[in-house]
Amino acid sequence: MDEEYDVIVLGTGLKECILSGMLSVSGKKVLHIDRNKYYGGESASITPLEELFSKFNMPATHLEEYGRSRDWNVDLIPKFLMANGQLVKLLIHTGVTRYLEFKSIEGSYVYKGGKISKVPADEKEALASGLMGMFEKRRFRNFLVFIQDFILEDPKTWKDVDPKQMTAAQLYEKFGLDKDTADFTGHALALHRDDEYLNKPCLEIIERIKLYSDSLARYGKSPYLYPLYGLGELPQGFARLSAIYGGTYMLDKPIDEIVMENGKVVGVRSGDETAKCKQVYCDPSYVPDRVEKVGQVIRCICLMNHPIPNTKDALSCQIIIPQKQVGRHSDIYVSMVSYTHQVAAKGWFVAMVSTTVETPNPEEEIKPGLDLLGPIKQKFVCVSDVYKPKEDGQESQVCVVSCYQTSFYNLIILNNLGKASDVITFN
Repeated sequence: MDEEYDVIVLGTGLKECILSGMLSVSGKKVLHIDRNKYYGGESASITPLEELFSKFNMPATHLEEYGRSRDWNVDLIPKFLMANGQLVKLLIHTGVTRYLEFKSIEGSYVYKGGKISKVPADEKEALASGLMGMFEKRRFRNFLVFIQDFILEDPKTWKDVDPKQMTAAQLYEKFGLDKDTADFTGHALALHRDDEYLNKPCLEIIERIKLYSDSLARYGKSPYLYPLYGLGELPQGFARLSAIYGGTYMLDKPIDEIVMENGKVVGVRSGDETAKCKQVYCDPSYVPDRVEKVGQVIRCICLMNHPIPNTKDALSCQIIIPQKQVGRHSDIYVSMVSYTHQVAAKGWFVAMVSTTVETPNPEEEIKPGLDLLGPIKQKFVCVSDVYKPKEDGQESQVCVVSCYQTSFYNLIILNNLGKASDVITFN
């Protein structure tokens, strides 16, 4: 460890592993350290099943009813990948896909008026959807046709819409969409977590809906993909990429100090060993004095022996509960995968319900999502703090990788000057 590196990365979550992989590919000498004995950090997949019970301090009794324990790979954080999104493109571009296998998610649903309905994403589905009346369907169809034909580089396709000036709310108004249609469009197609987007330029929602539609077109059932054996395969894939290009990994290595001189990082100390470096990237847990709490997220992992009711027995799906449907300020997300994704024993399902905490009683906030699941054999509830860096890291060269949100997040890759050189948005 007593060597000099260009970059030291602390933590092996997905973001951290993407960073170490990309930095190694670009020729940087990278040391990647994690205090845990396993890859993945917050985005790890826990196996065998006993480990999941142990992590949540629950007695592991009667496990025989759950089938073979080693067949379980349970994610700690829910995440589906857009089939045509930037993360998938990054996986393909870097060759990380050779370490992974993916399976499409069978259904994409939205909750409205106490019922689950399939999310319409093209003209044909819009006309058949039970979410809207006959006249509203035609208006929504026209809206989707506009989105599909829209090309930013060709103003002729804008149809009197200035995408950088007109707001999303004004775009809905232009096509005569009612509030309910605008609600599921913004949350179930554009995947916004709240309604702040309504007063922002409509270019973002146009691009998000195009991404949803393009991703849906790749496989047909839904726009989402999921890695076999769980999300923990993703950070491990990027870790392999880093190792191929010379990156050095150390697991089960405690970090005692980030060494600073004149306000700038010069190394990382573990016990009597110190690794020198020019930059440090880390998750917030390694630098509690450099981050501030900005909220909380609640996640509930549910083990079930049946699919979610009213999803046509889909073996995997995502259900979005828009905030207004349950009187909240942010959405509730329900995701489910199953034994077909090699994350559970034969005949078993893993559902996750998650949302941003808004009240002193977080478990009550996810009840609308839990109520959709039917009988639950076992629940594991976790409330996690969300942090953001107090500074951008340009002066200290200690760059904090921001926390995971409920389902969607950004990753900023910094260049040697600490300035943003590439922003990757995972939808």
